[in-house]
Amino acid sequence: MVETIVIGCDNAAVPMKEMLVDFLESKGVAVENMGCNSPDDPTNYPTIAKRVCERIIESGYKKRGILVCGTGIGMAMTANKFKGIRAAVCHDNFSAERSVLSNNGNVLCMGERVIGHELAKKIVGEWITLEFRDGSSTPKVEEIIRIEAENLR
Repeated sequence: MVETIVIGCDNAAVPMKEMLVDFLESKGVAVENMGCNSPDDPTNYPTIAKRVCERIIESGYKKRGILVCGTGIGMAMTANKFKGIRAAVCHDNFSAERSVLSNNGNVLCMGERVIGHELAKKIVGEWITLEFRDGSSTPKVEEIIRIEAENLR
């Protein structure tokens, strides 16, 4: 199981982020909160995604991240600009599962305006238990890493 989650949201998703912080802590997962902490906080989602991704990179990719905004899309687009970050928007358990098992994903993105809190808890509860293992997906992940090295400098 994941030991530490770095989490962040924009002002559109504060309620979901706060709920997920409580949920993760109840499961014994350490949480590093990178904001926003108020619906009145004007910090844009790219700034929050940057904070989360930088903490994951600083940890040597030992930590995973969760990013929440209105849809999860902007957070994922921003997060995937960072070397070694593989972020996926997941609004169902199967997608979240495959993001880790098939793609060695390390950032889960979700939308406050897309799914309910109970589904988000179910997705996160499963996602934190998953771990990528070498297998048929390894060459695909290695290819993603090669493409990333060519394009992110």
